[in-house]
Amino acid sequence: MPTIVKETQLPGIPRSKGKVRDIYDLGDRLLLVSTDRISAFDWVLPTGIPDKGRVLTQIAAFWFRLLDEPNHLISTDVEEMGLPTGTDLELFAGRSTLCRKTRVVPIECVVRGYLAGSGWNEYRQSGTVCGIELPAGLSECAKLPEPIFTPATKAAEGHDENISFRRMAEIVGRELAEELRRRSLRIYNFGAERALRRGIIVADTKFEFGRLDDELLLIDEVLTPDSSRFWPADQYAPGRGQPSFDKQYVRDWLSTTDWDKNSPPPPLPDEVAAKTREKYIEAYRRLTDRRYEV
Repeated sequence: MPTIVKETQLPGIPRSKGKVRDIYDLGDRLLLVSTDRISAFDWVLPTGIPDKGRVLTQIAAFWFRLLDEPNHLISTDVEEMGLPTGTDLELFAGRSTLCRKTRVVPIECVVRGYLAGSGWNEYRQSGTVCGIELPAGLSECAKLPEPIFTPATKAAEGHDENISFRRMAEIVGRELAEELRRRSLRIYNFGAERALRRGIIVADTKFEFGRLDDELLLIDEVLTPDSSRFWPADQYAPGRGQPSFDKQYVRDWLSTTDWDKNSPPPPLPDEVAAKTREKYIEAYRRLTDRRYEV
């Protein structure tokens, strides 16, 4: 198994630590480092997934360069980043994104093309998803008549909260809300169509945006297995849960244990970590049509 990178440190630069990423403030730029940490049920697991951070970084960079969409990406080549003397470049290579720093819009821009997750739970109760009325009689994981935009508030801890478009407009303003919805749906439609040609259904995904002067940029990550629900198209069958290319495999294993989700989680067995790594790499291979280089 490759080395698992769970922690990084740039010489002389303070680190902000998210669940799975280390963030370094470089003035007008940020360095986002995707580690091999993995989270589930709002906990960071004690077991890392080898190569996870590198795979996610390279998938996101692939989309940033492919999409005709203003974004924050500057470089993913550590040799071009001007990192401090003494930096272990091998540690940071392949998992680091140098990007422009923006004022983050406090909304998760979620697009759903299929009825799954919290959307399925709400639909069973009310026939709606985030207040959007849907046709009666849809089954779990059914394809929606058309993709829908279902925003959520960004939570510093715990789960994001689904909100209506009207509430989003109250938070960020009607004009910006309309632009975010339009751009999110456009990105989703482009990405979902391309992914489907490569054998992956993008059931749903989330985007983040930030302002830099007067420009609205796509930021964070885009159409990765951590920000999206990916299903293998050749195994798709509505009316049940679907196999996936994301960390649902880990969630499913945790759900077979006696872990109460309120105390520190158990370590993953080696075979579960290895299988999860394979799923991330397979998503990379299919989406980019490239062989993953370890």
